[in-house]
Amino acid sequence: METKELLKKVRKIEIKTRGLTRHLFSGEYHSAFKGRGMSFSEVRTYQFGDDIRNIDWNVTARTGEAHIKVFEEERELTVMLLVDVSQSSFFGSTEQFKREVITEICAILAFSATQNNDKVGAILFSEEIEVYLPPKKGRQHILRIIRELVDVQPRKRGTDIGKALEFFNNVIKKRSICFVCSDFQSKSYETAIRVAGRKHDMVGIHLYDPLEKEMPNVGLIRSHDAETGRHHWIDTSSRKVRKGFAEAFKKKEDQFLGSFRRSGADTLSIRTGQRYVDALLQFFKKRSKT
Repeated sequence: METKELLKKVRKIEIKTRGLTRHLFSGEYHSAFKGRGMSFSEVRTYQFGDDIRNIDWNVTARTGEAHIKVFEEERELTVMLLVDVSQSSFFGSTEQFKREVITEICAILAFSATQNNDKVGAILFSEEIEVYLPPKKGRQHILRIIRELVDVQPRKRGTDIGKALEFFNNVIKKRSICFVCSDFQSKSYETAIRVAGRKHDMVGIHLYDPLEKEMPNVGLIRSHDAETGRHHWIDTSSRKVRKGFAEAFKKKEDQFLGSFRRSGADTLSIRTGQRYVDALLQFFKKRSKT
């Protein structure tokens, strides 16, 4: 992609997603993802209703008046985006490819994090690690992440979520919030997500296209598997074929939900063509209540 066209696309995504972040997601993100703990802020005079356990006895003895310690939440967090950029992410039957929707969702998450002064990093993966951007702060770093998502040319076609999670576990030593964004067309990754879930706050975002869930009856078609490069003839008029297709999708979906939930991680499923803004807001609100 030419530099001028790339910058134009990045700028368009920034305008759309920063506007949504500013008006919809900043408060929701803050509520949904807590800081690592409480740190000392100041000492002030005791007021009715204050917790007596927070009384600062040294200051109280020195001044002759009851004072308490005030604590505030340690807000700075590290947010990691693990993003599937395999060939299947280029599929789409609606207005956008899965990759385009994933990019916008990642931009919203990144801008929400940076608005709260959190660090953001990204791991773009296929069958191998394609791009690693260590966690940093600031708008320019977020634009770099968006630029990589828009312009990355993966060297491999397939998907290996387990390998991406293993890499993440090795390079990110401190506890972080990790969003795994993928269509989850991958072999088993349960062990890797269980290991990651012990240390990090994990969230799986499953993005899929409507045609991946339910095959329409349109007769004999020639299909192309983006991740293997193989072509197949499929008789979509066969009820048995359509049923098998739906069952295969359900099996992958169950694998995603089961693996993440057994590791104590949260999950979110988004369909292309759906208003992902509503799905994200609902997820944030639900999480902030737990």
